[in-house]
Amino acid sequence: MKEKLEQRLQSLKSEYEAGQKMLAELEAKQANLRETLLRISGAIQVLEETLGEGTDTGENNTQPSEVVVES
Repeated sequence: MKEKLEQRLQSLKSEYEAGQKMLAELEAKQANLRETLLRISGAIQVLEETLGEGTDTGENNTQPSEVVVES
């Protein structure tokens, strides 16, 4: 019985370590994606402002889209 419990303990420890590694990888991917979205948001804002300045009639005075990046 004790041997069976020790095997189960080792199995759970291995699963836990694998889960921790996967979580760290996903958090790194999440951080990279947030940075990418922030850069895209900035590029969108610059382009929208540039397009707004280029109109002489003033018909294209839309506000830049707001992009919320949550932590």
